[in-house]
Amino acid sequence: MGKIALGTSREAAEPDCIRALVVEFITTFFFVFAGVGSAMTANKLDSGLLGLFAVAIAHALVVAVMISAGHISGGHLNPAVTLGLLVGGRITVVRSILYWIDQLLASSAACFLLQYLSGGLSTPIHTLGAGVGSVQGVLWEIILTFSLLFTVYATIVDPKRGAIDGLGPLLTGLVVGANILAAGQFSGASMNPARSFGPALVSWDFTDHWIYWVGPLIGGGLAGFIYENFFIAPTSHVPLPRDDDAF
Repeated sequence: MGKIALGTSREAAEPDCIRALVVEFITTFFFVFAGVGSAMTANKLDSGLLGLFAVAIAHALVVAVMISAGHISGGHLNPAVTLGLLVGGRITVVRSILYWIDQLLASSAACFLLQYLSGGLSTPIHTLGAGVGSVQGVLWEIILTFSLLFTVYATIVDPKRGAIDGLGPLLTGLVVGANILAAGQFSGASMNPARSFGPALVSWDFTDHWIYWVGPLIGGGLAGFIYENFFIAPTSHVPLPRDDDAF
């Protein structure tokens, strides 16, 4: 069973952690920049279903590329992914907190820059679709994020991934795109608190925002716990630094 490792405050000053944080910031920035930018373009063109498809494709492509480019940090791009890996014992609590701060700052910076570059165009926030209640929205986000983390574990983390080795970033991008097509008109298909936070902050509109924290974090944490403890053999677990700090 994967155990949660606390880590220590010294971890933040280690060169490998600093490099990982820089890479995580850069990759999350470009992920949000492309993702939110595509949504802004779709809104401006008022392109309906075609716009939703374009947004899904943009997210799928940028997720695949940024996960690959972010191999130094792991290319999480997402607090829910970080939480899933934390629950699975793949990252320490200290580094997880640093990643979460990093991801939120990167998302905010990307959205502020998009607002400036677009001449003040509003950044569309994630909100529930017509007729969708809060409980339904949370359930949507739990299910979508569970599928995302399950894919991350099955195609990137699992040492027994076999013939799909190396295809993990692409497959993860594809599941993100598919989920946006499936649920974009219902819950907004965030799957990512950082992706929702930047636009909400810049627009100063936090309508339904809590849903995009509760749903993804539950779904991500649950997927990480289940996959790590039921599908990955304990002997294949890669020990974390300072594993004696774990509990």
